[in-house]
Amino acid sequence: MSTIYEVLHRPIVTEKSNYQVNRLHQYVFEVAADANRTLVKDAVELLFHVTVVRVNIINAPAKRGRNGRNRRVDISNAGYKKAIVTLNPEDRIPLFEGVE
Repeated sequence: MSTIYEVLHRPIVTEKSNYQVNRLHQYVFEVAADANRTLVKDAVELLFHVTVVRVNIINAPAKRGRNGRNRRVDISNAGYKKAIVTLNPEDRIPLFEGVE
């Protein structure tokens, strides 16, 4: 099992996650493969000093694609686990503030 400091790998910043931050107070993180809801909640509350209301966890599947030059070569991207963390409306994480 991961320690609380190894649970969050990186934030996921996309157009959809930017919308979720501004309107729904939801933040998206890539998390460790063995992380569960309580571990993610404890990690976010400890690292960012905020109050977590809800945690949703999604297993993003691995995707296969092809190389542009050689159509025969298959390229596969590894799957990962991501967590959508909902905070109180008055709490914010400054990590996401530059993208508005």
